[in-house]
Amino acid sequence: MPEFYPSIGEAIGAAMQHNIRLAYGGEGSSSETPLQVRYLPHPSADPYSVPGMIARLTETATPHEVAGVIEEVNGALVGALPQLTELVAAAADWTRARLTFENSHHNPTFETWTRLAAATHLLRDVQEELEVAEDMIAACPAELSDPKYRDEVPSLRTRELLSDVLGSDAVADSRPPAAQTPEADRQRAARASSPNAATQQTAPSADATSEPPASPPPPRSPRTR
Repeated sequence: MPEFYPSIGEAIGAAMQHNIRLAYGGEGSSSETPLQVRYLPHPSADPYSVPGMIARLTETATPHEVAGVIEEVNGALVGALPQLTELVAAAADWTRARLTFENSHHNPTFETWTRLAAATHLLRDVQEELEVAEDMIAACPAELSDPKYRDEVPSLRTRELLSDVLGSDAVADSRPPAAQTPEADRQRAARASSPNAATQQTAPSADATSEPPASPPPPRSPRTR
């Protein structure tokens, strides 16, 4: 399963198909590739990954923290944005090696190169804009403004990461995949891809609203000694 979906609806739909294939042992269609469990660490497990940096960009983050994240994204050597720019540029160069101009009226390869080249230039423009924005972040106030002013400017984030959809406890276990058995991986994938995984963490039970339990539940045993 990919780490993000364009909408929560698509994530839930993919999770339902995922569970159906698990329930029938992956024998839905012979043409489909066998389902494999993918290790998806929570953003907090790697604060320097793109999901980790997004998780750090909360409304209460300080200007210094936000500027640091932008600097990490735009770093010349290991920044995610320069690496993405080089990836798109490499795709454009791959297309360039296949260019021909024998037919002046129909040249889809050249049109593909044109789009990839334009995307590369746009990404380089984004890098320049972020360099300027990074220096300007320090002038932003650390305190939150009145919510009434936020309605004047639209929110720009439009995609949900898988951890946003399924919740922090519904992603794969933090242990490395080599230390897990196939059956444990299969069960963990079913739990992680369940559409109810996130709601089960927050939805109160019916008994919780009626009367408190007679005695507190026994404490959980620690995972490690």
